[in-house]
Amino acid sequence: MSLHAQLSTEAQSNLASQRRTSTLTSLLIALLTMALLGIILLIIAMGTDPKTGPLMESYISQAPPDDQIHLKKITNTIVRKPNPPSHTSARVISTKVPTTTSIPISLVNIPDPEIEIGQDENFGSGTWGKDGNGPGSGFNNITDVLKKRCSHADRMQRLLSNGGNAECEDAVIKALRWLKKTQNKDGSWTNKSQVAMTGLALLTYLGHCETAQSPEFGESVLAATTYLTDLAMKNNGKLASDFKNKHWPYEHAIATYALAEAYTLCVKSFGENIYQLEEAVQTSGQFLINSQHQSGGWDYAYSEDSTRGGDVSIVGWHLQALKACQLSGLEFKNLRKSCNKAIDYLERMQLSSGAIGYSSPRLHAGQDGTTLAAVGALCAQIWKSPSTQVARKAVRFIDKNMKLQWDSPDSDLYGHYYAVQAMINHGGPEWERYNQLFRDQLLTNQAPDGSFRPVNQGQQTGINAVAASFAGNNSFATHYRTCLATLILESYYRFLPASQSK
Repeated sequence: MSLHAQLSTEAQSNLASQRRTSTLTSLLIALLTMALLGIILLIIAMGTDPKTGPLMESYISQAPPDDQIHLKKITNTIVRKPNPPSHTSARVISTKVPTTTSIPISLVNIPDPEIEIGQDENFGSGTWGKDGNGPGSGFNNITDVLKKRCSHADRMQRLLSNGGNAECEDAVIKALRWLKKTQNKDGSWTNKSQVAMTGLALLTYLGHCETAQSPEFGESVLAATTYLTDLAMKNNGKLASDFKNKHWPYEHAIATYALAEAYTLCVKSFGENIYQLEEAVQTSGQFLINSQHQSGGWDYAYSEDSTRGGDVSIVGWHLQALKACQLSGLEFKNLRKSCNKAIDYLERMQLSSGAIGYSSPRLHAGQDGTTLAAVGALCAQIWKSPSTQVARKAVRFIDKNMKLQWDSPDSDLYGHYYAVQAMINHGGPEWERYNQLFRDQLLTNQAPDGSFRPVNQGQQTGINAVAASFAGNNSFATHYRTCLATLILESYYRFLPASQSK
């Protein structure tokens, strides 16, 4: 016999209700627990540093170990600084991925000697003080000096006070518009010596304070800078159209000069971010320093121990490029030592008359010595002082002997592009006489399209110049000539004469 306890109907109902309540409570607690865990995991995830992405590879210089370049980090944002008056909205700026580009064109096939492409251009109008960094010199406060160039009112005031006129500014604008129309799709100019010709054109834009953000010319500036930057990164800092041509150091120096000034104006002064421009300037500039001849000059194909030992024409371009590198504020090993050796080389080339020889202290190939006297004067001014003996003797020689007659053999634009900078920096009656010599001749010989018509009636032979590749009537010569003419007209305001302090 067994006994069984039996719940009443009411008790069974209460028990079922309790079971349902317990189940719902358990589910709710489980859901709340899961939500809480999710919130905790989200908070943890938000507080964790993002993973660092893979490093981007780029071309680096193959300089010797003791001349390694310390590259600075490039930021991906544009630090806004006061824009020049002609600039408007900001633009995203970056270079294209370097592509395989072959330009088998030599510089200019002019037999010995080779003064190829030369102009003093932006460091000749006198903002330097003693040793290039003296108190009160414009180079001592380069950003402010460059920015003053960007104000139309200030630019016109400086142009007029230094002997220019409104027509000079109009001529520059016309030339820049012509250059814009003739630029190649890849950002270069002409169909030969593209690297040098692109460097010259870029310098004309920078001389008028046109940067990558300029409304009218910004695309041209960015395309040209991109073209040269990509080439430098592709070739470990080397810049030339044809490395098999022994004259390629001219192209390298001109292009390095342009890139360094682009960095100083676009990046350093106005905060534009141009991808890999900083590395390009450092690798190209350091390669230039490392490739100096033991004589103190630079020679064809960057030979460092040739018998010839270089020449004054090549030295002039390299010293201008190195001044631009110095002003960039970037790091270059042995820059000052290199420049001191080069100035010593120039001093050895000067004659007692003030003239300067080509590759020895004597006149060469029937030339009168004024062209290379201008090269030496400019270089001594920017690396030492306008009052240095080399510069003063050269200026006196130029004042007495230099000529310019557009339609005659006395139309060496190469020499005048050095002379104008040296003479405006020297100032005084010598500058006034020189200004009268060149200004109106340039203005009256600009073509309606903005280019400049051929010198010496288009005849390249017979001109009183060591190399006269700018004298012809072809597209290359027209571009070269127009760049030189534009740069000389910009010399009124690119920098302040040495006699001025602000």
